[in-house]
Amino acid sequence: MSPRHARVLLVSFGVAAAVDLVSLAVGLTPGHLVAKPLLMPLLAAHAVVRGGPRLLVAALLCGWGGDVLLLSDAAPAFLVGMASFAAGHVCYLLLFRGPDAPHRPPHVRGPSARLGGAYVLALVVTVTLLWPDLPAGLRIPVAGYSLLLTAMAAASTRLGPVAGVGGALFLLSDTLIATGVADWPQLPRPDFWIMLTYAAAQFLLVSGVQGTLGAHTAAGAAYGEMRSTTP
Repeated sequence: MSPRHARVLLVSFGVAAAVDLVSLAVGLTPGHLVAKPLLMPLLAAHAVVRGGPRLLVAALLCGWGGDVLLLSDAAPAFLVGMASFAAGHVCYLLLFRGPDAPHRPPHVRGPSARLGGAYVLALVVTVTLLWPDLPAGLRIPVAGYSLLLTAMAAASTRLGPVAGVGGALFLLSDTLIATGVADWPQLPRPDFWIMLTYAAAQFLLVSGVQGTLGAHTAAGAAYGEMRSTTP
């Protein structure tokens, strides 16, 4: 497919995200039920057309599974949905740290010890504060999921600031969900803020991966051309 198809899919993702957010802002439940399940398939299709790694596509499709499951208020659906998102984080972790990881730009160093420590501190503080207010059956699953999510967010910084912000927003989005489960005070229209940060997170993660892949491809092409012209 051509770059035009990729742009159409990305614009379609943006339109679906806008419809979803407006629906949440005005309390139009049918609009949310229609738009939310379209987000990750459109973004995954965009990634496929752009030649994105299979692990990236798998992570997005796992996110789609979680999105659909979390449309239900049933406790089993919440747990299975959390497991689907957890599988997506595993895909992201393998993508960011595996042998086929996109090569980060030369000016980007790995996450500093200070940044890694900040993520660990955020994990410990968040889980400690949430623990007493979480339903007993969700405490261990939420703690395990939080560990995996935090590891993904920290690992995303290996690809540069775009993916790094995406990982941080994913962490923020799921933290907002957890505070709702713990019955903490919420912002007005909490689902709006959850979906805003989530959609932005997935878009930035995709952009970060594609950006580093594009930079690596361009650098490889330039190196190959230089070698071909060298006697």
